[in-house]
Amino acid sequence: MFELKTLALYLVTAVAEILGCYLPYLWLKQDKSAWLLVPAAASLALFAWLLSLHPAASGRVYAAYGGVYIFVAILWLWGVDGIRPTGWDLLGATVALSGMAIIMFAPRAG
Repeated sequence: MFELKTLALYLVTAVAEILGCYLPYLWLKQDKSAWLLVPAAASLALFAWLLSLHPAASGRVYAAYGGVYIFVAILWLWGVDGIRPTGWDLLGATVALSGMAIIMFAPRAG
């Protein structure tokens, strides 16, 4: 159960970070309203708070989070950008998620 909660928290965290970066992108590159910066800032604040909820050491949490971020970014590429991931994209995301699992769920002494 710990593993599922950890993964779910990481997934929500990644969406918050990507959304917090995507909204300014829309403003800067697609001439959308500057008001998008308000929910972007809130989303990035949520991202930082969510990372703080993990009980593991911060460095381990940040390292493992990177693997989930890669996976979610590939899903974003497909779902939001409308670009189908290649087999290499999916392989890379799988390797990244495997790394996350090793970092977060490996047995530890003490």
